[in-house]
Amino acid sequence: MADVAREAGVSGQTVSRVANGRTNVDDATRERVLAAMRRVGYRPNSAARALRNGRFRSIGVIMSAVPTFGNSRTLSAIAAAAVAESFSITLMPMTRPTQGEVTGAFSRLNEQAVDGVIILIERHELDESEIELPSGLPVVVIDSSAHYTYPVVDTDQAEGAASATRHLLDLGHRTVWHIAGPPQSYAAERRRKSWQATLERAGREVPPVLTGDWSAESGYEHGLRLADEATVTAVFAANDQMALGLLRALHEKGRAVPGEVSVVGFDDMDGAAQFWPPLTTVRQSFQAVGRNAVAALLAEITGEAQATEPVSVPTELVVRSSTAPPPVTPG
Repeated sequence: MADVAREAGVSGQTVSRVANGRTNVDDATRERVLAAMRRVGYRPNSAARALRNGRFRSIGVIMSAVPTFGNSRTLSAIAAAAVAESFSITLMPMTRPTQGEVTGAFSRLNEQAVDGVIILIERHELDESEIELPSGLPVVVIDSSAHYTYPVVDTDQAEGAASATRHLLDLGHRTVWHIAGPPQSYAAERRRKSWQATLERAGREVPPVLTGDWSAESGYEHGLRLADEATVTAVFAANDQMALGLLRALHEKGRAVPGEVSVVGFDDMDGAAQFWPPLTTVRQSFQAVGRNAVAALLAEITGEAQATEPVSVPTELVVRSSTAPPPVTPG
């Protein structure tokens, strides 16, 4: 720092202000100091800075080791939001969130010197009463029903599923079948419950639930069975991948979409508009979930605020060509 100060013709205190990102340095002086840093090869020592101010500018992310489309997109959004705030992320994957794994993950993140933790696990095990999150680090939880004192951020899954179901009923379909996500998924459960409640409020028959595993293959297998049911005219799949498999099955069985069967997905994944036909789906903003999670965590880290009410990110129904009124029954 003394070399930089001599090179730039400023005080050591000014160099320190620039190195720490302070704003009380005019632009011309800042640029002169930065140029001097480049010439002498100076880089701020992040470890020393952390010891001085108690911050490591690093966020830990604990997430399921089994990747899903939603989790991978949310992780990308968290990383982008963290980088925008000059933070790095340390990823800690978990095969199953038992108390031992959760405690171990927190311990390893503490060893790697993070300022806070975002938990991105969609499985119900996180909500079980015997799992307690260790204290000592600021925490934000994504996609959980657990009543933690930490901020919780998630997509409004229930409203998204309700809007998909209402859309099909409003088109004139007597009822809506559902291909649900895996039972251990909290998001899948909320979508399923909302689909059922929407049908019940409308006084419609609730068909048996078909349970998939988020994959296109599971949507395809259930689609082969649904295609053989002549009374099936509308299906809401809990994600776009299962909807894709469903579309293939209906095509192979000669059931026209949307002429005979309407299909709605959930996610608005990349390429959903390129399905054939283009898929009507529920768009959820993974970017907004990531931004809100990082913002809530940074507010905890700095002591500015600690949210008590969950942050619910709204969804949007995107209507494309895979839905239409049901076929007219002769006679």
